[in-house]
Amino acid sequence: MSTFADRKLEWNITDKCGVTMNRSVEGEIVADLMRGRPGVVVTEYPAMIRIDGTDKLVFDTNEISEALGKEYDPYTFQIEMSTHYGRMVVLDDAVVLYADFDATKEYID
Repeated sequence: MSTFADRKLEWNITDKCGVTMNRSVEGEIVADLMRGRPGVVVTEYPAMIRIDGTDKLVFDTNEISEALGKEYDPYTFQIEMSTHYGRMVVLDDAVVLYADFDATKEYID
């Protein structure tokens, strides 16, 4: 009989990145904007929205602002986001998530 302790831990690299957003007006709009984009999967739960992508996710805060009808910046995005996975780059007008750390090297001083 095999036990949990007998299992071998396998490490692998994923090509996925994503965020979990609060299920709020802002979170719903972000999900609606991302839904249907190539490589993006939006999963809705009662209190949160999960947005997963392949390789790279770009959350354009100008696009979100326009859809919301009010100012929305990367810092507000981070408040609405409860967690993320992947490498996050915060720009003046976007939050970008990369699955591959090497893709973020251009942003490192």
